[in-house]
Amino acid sequence: MVVVISGGSRGIGKSLALKFAKEGHKIILSARSAEHLADAKAFIINETSHHDVHTFCCDLSDKKEVERFAAFCLTHGTPDILINNAGNYLPGNCMDEPDGTMEAMLNINFFSAYYLTRALLPSMITKKSGHIFNMCSIASLKAYKGGGSYSVSKFALNGFSQNLRQELMPLGIKVTAVFPGAVNTDT
Repeated sequence: MVVVISGGSRGIGKSLALKFAKEGHKIILSARSAEHLADAKAFIINETSHHDVHTFCCDLSDKKEVERFAAFCLTHGTPDILINNAGNYLPGNCMDEPDGTMEAMLNINFFSAYYLTRALLPSMITKKSGHIFNMCSIASLKAYKGGGSYSVSKFALNGFSQNLRQELMPLGIKVTAVFPGAVNTDT
């Protein structure tokens, strides 16, 4: 299987990559930090002796970078599993957070998943199989003080997941929204 994980160098993404590598699947990871990607790849290989791990350094808040990552992924085959995990948290309240916070949160937490999914879907549709996992958040389910634009972006990702699930159901592609609580990414 080909497993694509955005935001795969730390936290949940790295843990998932390790799990899939232990099962012998081809792993394709992206992250903004080349150093974190190299560390994640070395860790996975060291823990599993599995060398079919590929990395791509990019900023998925930029649509052109998403397109470059998607093209890289497709050189390794059609994804069987896509985990849209790239994201960031900027605390604040919608009414007074710094200008640009909403755009930043939507670009990384929502649009990265939207554009990556759309770029990889044609090959998945042709194959008539695959499973897309969108890492939402409990902030996708209930607003909270200090959640501001982060929560809005995760609500958008949840809505995208629900619509996409309905659209892809007859085509043999599954869509799952995942709602983790707070994660200490660096541990």
